[in-house]
Amino acid sequence: MHTSTKQTAAVIIAASFASTIGGLPFNSLPILLGSLADTFGFELQTVGLLGSICFAGYLLGTLSSVLIISRFCLRKLTLFCSLFSILLLIASSASDATLQMPLWGMIGFFAALMTCLGLRIIGQMANKERALGVRQGTELGVTALVLFILPAYVISHYGYAGAAISLSLIIVLLSFSVFWLPKDTHLESTDNTIKSQLNIPQGAWFALLVFLVFATGNIALWAFLERMGNAIALSPSQMGTVFAVLKLLGGAAAFSVALVGTRLGLRLPYIIVLGVLAIGVYLMWLSFDSASNQFVLFALGAWIWEVAFTWGCVFQTAAVARLDAKGRAIMLIPAAFGLSAMIGPALGGWLAVTSYDYILMLALLASVITVGCFLGPLARMQSQTTTAEISSIHTT
Repeated sequence: MHTSTKQTAAVIIAASFASTIGGLPFNSLPILLGSLADTFGFELQTVGLLGSICFAGYLLGTLSSVLIISRFCLRKLTLFCSLFSILLLIASSASDATLQMPLWGMIGFFAALMTCLGLRIIGQMANKERALGVRQGTELGVTALVLFILPAYVISHYGYAGAAISLSLIIVLLSFSVFWLPKDTHLESTDNTIKSQLNIPQGAWFALLVFLVFATGNIALWAFLERMGNAIALSPSQMGTVFAVLKLLGGAAAFSVALVGTRLGLRLPYIIVLGVLAIGVYLMWLSFDSASNQFVLFALGAWIWEVAFTWGCVFQTAAVARLDAKGRAIMLIPAAFGLSAMIGPALGGWLAVTSYDYILMLALLASVITVGCFLGPLARMQSQTTTAEISSIHTT
């Protein structure tokens, strides 16, 4: 029993590292976009478009994963995706401005495959909440280290090329977890066609749509956090501190949701998310108008916002899973996230030309719409689904 437990823990950690490889481009997005802008002199709209192209590739990767992951050896696929991600990052560091968009589109594609591979493995664990909590915490913990090192010690001295090469080295280290991935050639599945994946309940589709709105508004803010900090003249070391602590808090927030579980019910979590997120957005807004303490206001605002954003994502993912008992809808979360990450940066770049205040307003508005839906129709749908499941168990 102890051996089995150890093996399960090793698989969870290995799958978490695989997912982390895929999550690095997204989690490092503000730093990388800012570095690209400084290196190649990109305008704000170009920066937003570059982020959107990266996640267009990510979206394509999530949809393709349905047909790819179950057909190949997990270990070989992990090594293949890791190798190509490294080669693409190195090529990006050695290329000029004209090649960055196609290269980052391909980086997004392989990142999505790694994220979906990790989710598929973890989704087969018996204790899904604990496994997903470990996965999210691991991913954000590694990202916190990356975001602490890159701005202060790498980008400030070596620019974007240094950042790309550093990420390549991190992927090399994470890819050693391949030896603890399942030895079986394929993941167990009965029907992996796209048609079967899209055959999910209407309530789950609605929840995915609402999640798309929430993620789009907040990813627009996430993509321009570095540029916002740059606008109030934060130093590289200050930005490194902001992003490192931000991801540590995000990891802690994910673990806290796993610990709390369903104890807060179906509505209260969303009220808490909106209240905390509004405080974070307000503090960031104050940092632009403050004559002093700009770093403190911006840092506190970003950290508080990150906690609420993470809570919102985890609670909504749980809701999607609850609304589809067969577990197919949860595999569309990366696709929804990829689509929102494709739309959000472009929308943020368009708004940033006028004022960063509009990006803050977009994030808050998207969150208000989301919470309204989860307090009303989606809460009722989840209650009906839970009641039906309990009735089915008693009948059996």
